[in-house]
Amino acid sequence: QAHLEESGGGSVQSGGALRLSCVLSTSTSSNYCMAWFRQAPGKEREGVASIDFDGSSKYDDSVKGRFTISLDNVKSTMYLQMRGLKPEDTAMYYCAAHSHWSCGLGENDYDYWGQGTQVTVSS
Repeated sequence: QAHLEESGGGSVQSGGALRLSCVLSTSTSSNYCMAWFRQAPGKEREGVASIDFDGSSKYDDSVKGRFTISLDNVKSTMYLQMRGLKPEDTAMYYCAAHSHWSCGLGENDYDYWGQGTQVTVSS
């Protein structure tokens, strides 16, 4: 079992930056893959970036070069540094985790989800 809690969302102007945090709480010693997903109103949830326990990461093409995912294993916290934000980045952002062998952006792979944090980018 694992519990995830996000923080760091907010409202910024286009071109601005935000950093999201996600704290993983678990009683197991499993290695987790963690990821950020987002869902805009009227759209399906999409994968943004994922990071494995060894630090290897993947990004959706829409955020490459602007977003950076990182992991602090000591603090059991995942971060998403977002720069160059655009209005189309506006969405509810969710962190997710699983302890399976692959670490990608497939929503169905993830077993544990946070409650979400809202990011709003104005033009």
